[in-house]
This record gives sequence, C-alpha cells and structure tokens, in this order.
Amino acid sequence: MSILTYNGGCVVAMRGKDCVAIGTDRRFGVQAQTISTDFDKVFQMNPRMFLGLVGLQTDILTVKDRLHFRKSLYETRENREMQPERFAAMLSSFLYEHRFGPFFIEPVIAGLDPETMEPFICNMDLIGCSNIPDDFVVAGTCYEQLYGMCETLWKPDMEATQLFETISQAMINAFDRDAISGWGATVYVIEQDKITIKTLKTRMD
Repeated sequence: MSILTYNGGCVVAMRGKDCVAIGTDRRFGVQAQTISTDFDKVFQMNPRMFLGLVGLQTDILTVKDRLHFRKSLYETRENREMQPERFAAMLSSFLYEHRFGPFFIEPVIAGLDPETMEPFICNMDLIGCSNIPDDFVVAGTCYEQLYGMCETLWKPDMEATQLFETISQAMINAFDRDAISGWGATVYVIEQDKITIKTLKTRMD
C-alpha cells in the first residue's frame, strides 16, 4: 500500500459560474481500520479561499500550519489579501523545496480572486507540479472513480445550487466504491458574498 493511501480520504473541487466548490470525505483511518469520522481535510485560508489536503495525516496537519504561517507573513508584508494564484505558486515552491524528502500529501486549492472574483481551482502532486484546469480537480484514494463521476456530471457555468448537487453526487458515488474513504462528506460552496458549508450523510460501512 502506498503511504499516500495509508489514512485514506479524498478531495474534489469544481468551478461554476462566479462560484467554486470544494468537498471532502470525513473518514480518518489506518489502512482498513476506521479511527474517526469527523476529520477535516479542507481548511479555510482566506475569506474566499480553501485548501484541501489528502494523504498522510501527520503531514496534512504540518503542511497546513506551515502554509498558514507563510500566508500570514505575506499578507502582513504586502498589506493585502493573498490571491489564490499566488497561494498556489507559494505552495508549489514550498513542496518543491522538500522534493528530496517530500510531504506525503496531494493539495487541492479552490477560491475566488479577491479583486476579479474569478473562480480558481488547482491541484498538485507531492513535489508541487501544479494543474490548473477549467472544470474540476480531484485527489485521494478514489481519484479514478471521482474522475469518472465528475466527467459525467460536470457542466460549464453551473449556478451555486447546481454546483453543490453535482459535487455531492460525484463524491458520494465515488467513495461508495472505495473502502478507505467516505463516512460522510463536507461541501464548501464559495460565492462572492457568502460561503455555504453543508455536511452530507452517507453510508457508514
């Protein structure tokens, strides 16, 4: 078993029309053993930007804290809110610095630009090679199932309610077919004037 799949879990982000959504499952386990069903893998970094981390649980917490520190230093020095594109560049550089002893995580970034309100999504591998598509990004142990569901359900220019329904259906159907992710899900829908957070009840087996 890969160390990236040791604790299980998945994260997916989707673009919509003037909005973006990011969702994750709630399971934390050690291989096939479930330890907790309320472990958050998505963290709010800015008023309109979220970071999803999936992989080894200890590295998730370490990277989240280090990135929050670097982001705070940037915003203190620049006296402005960090844009998602800049945050992605900072994260990519941070991961590449540790390429010879990498953190075992796969990051997903979702947010709105604070000035233009343009949706932004991005994912990376464990040494910081970024992928910035126009539709969706996935990471985690059930990424193959997520790719299939997202390619089937995603459409351009979805409104917030439709985007929530799409990302929820994609996640639920994907991790129902994966033994080491699931046990409920949390979805964050980011719009210009609000953030909607919903918890989904799913199969608990």
